[in-house]
Amino acid sequence: MYREQEAKYLNKKERRAIPRQEMPEQAPTIRNKDFSEVTLGYSILDAQYEAARCIQCKEPACVIGCPVNIDIPSFLEMIVEGNLHGSIKRVWEKTALPAVCGRVCPQEIQCEQVCVVGLKKGKEPVGIGNLEMFIADWARDNEVKNDVEIAPSTGKKVAVIGSGPAGVTVAGDLAIKGHEVTMYEALHRAGGVLLYGIPEFRLAKDIVDYEMEQLKDLGVNIVCNTVVGRTVDVDELLDEKGYDAVFIGVGAGLPTFLNIKGEDLNGVFSANEYLTRANLMKAFDFPNYDTPIIPGKNVAILGAGNVAMDAARTAVRLGAETVTIVYRRTKEQSPSREIEIHHAEQEGVQFKFLTSPLEFIGDANGKLVGINCEKMELGEPDEGGRQRPIPTGEHDYFDCDLAIIAIGTHANPLLTNTTDGLELNKWGNIEANKKTGKTTKERVWAGGDITLGQATVILAMGMGRDSADSIDAYLKGEAW
Repeated sequence: MYREQEAKYLNKKERRAIPRQEMPEQAPTIRNKDFSEVTLGYSILDAQYEAARCIQCKEPACVIGCPVNIDIPSFLEMIVEGNLHGSIKRVWEKTALPAVCGRVCPQEIQCEQVCVVGLKKGKEPVGIGNLEMFIADWARDNEVKNDVEIAPSTGKKVAVIGSGPAGVTVAGDLAIKGHEVTMYEALHRAGGVLLYGIPEFRLAKDIVDYEMEQLKDLGVNIVCNTVVGRTVDVDELLDEKGYDAVFIGVGAGLPTFLNIKGEDLNGVFSANEYLTRANLMKAFDFPNYDTPIIPGKNVAILGAGNVAMDAARTAVRLGAETVTIVYRRTKEQSPSREIEIHHAEQEGVQFKFLTSPLEFIGDANGKLVGINCEKMELGEPDEGGRQRPIPTGEHDYFDCDLAIIAIGTHANPLLTNTTDGLELNKWGNIEANKKTGKTTKERVWAGGDITLGQATVILAMGMGRDSADSIDAYLKGEAW
């Protein structure tokens, strides 16, 4: 009934009656056998009707809920009106990674959580993330370039270390402001965690490559295969290479382990290594790529965050017969996005909640054959307010030939150990001003996972934007 006339001609009452337009997806029984993207994208008509659900609040909470403050009502209304070029330009004013953010950002706890439409009884919030994905994909499909106006050259040079979300935001913002920016990436392709950490079925790598090309179009020079801290250090960038400022956005790529017996057995991997082999090194595309990876017959994933779900769903696609998430808390307490758990369940992933691994069991040849676990129960709340898992003494053994540890990451000390003057916290992360990103070292800023431990893509971008503003003010001799 809602398709009898164009969305832009609907009155307010008719707009409010439109149900949320669900994002089309591949069927679970098809998608769990290949790595093509799960979401299929909105049609223009679907996008216009979903965007028309926005009631154009006078004081839009969604903008405040977005860490980079995208003018959401404006870009949505332009979609309704059919002004797609204007819509993507409005999005590009605040983010260099709209196709990425539309796919992987937790909109349900940010912009969509405070959407006034969704706060009404029986109503769902406007699909802001889906619409950001739509408009970004439209721009890529139609080869629309980010033609934002670039300020005249200031003659100042900035080095950005790391090409993840924080680094990309800093580089793009400073290039637009007229500074000469060079981005250093340790790996052979730019994109950071977007490339090596997020699987193809959730974020296609040609999308990341496209976003990196957009960055180059702004004048950013990208130098790969350069490990700052070994190939060159921060002081050399400042003193010998002539950079006026440095931003550190290297992420937190060192895996955290369980430190239990048997962790050194053949068949026990960190999620970092497993996903890097599958994603960046394309182990999933055998025999076109010959990166070695153990597919596993019975696979256990230790942890229940987004990375754990990525590893589990990757294992399913690599042919595992059983894939089991093992988590010491409950489903409700798991840190993963609800949509990721939902997709994992649809694709056949099993879950063992209130279960904590005690020991990896190996055979005489040092190969993993199983895990001994202990059942847990919930006790009193911990410092964060969640009920603390308490051992029950009841054991639970199950067979597995591949275990993937996905319980978080921490800072790699390679850069910080070679940089004097950087104050670190007790976890080894760089101490930086929460508003400006300024570190304790002169002319050095930092943001993203290297300061927080683990952040969402959009939160890292928000930190990058604040750091870029601070760096720009410093380079222009202004107070910040």
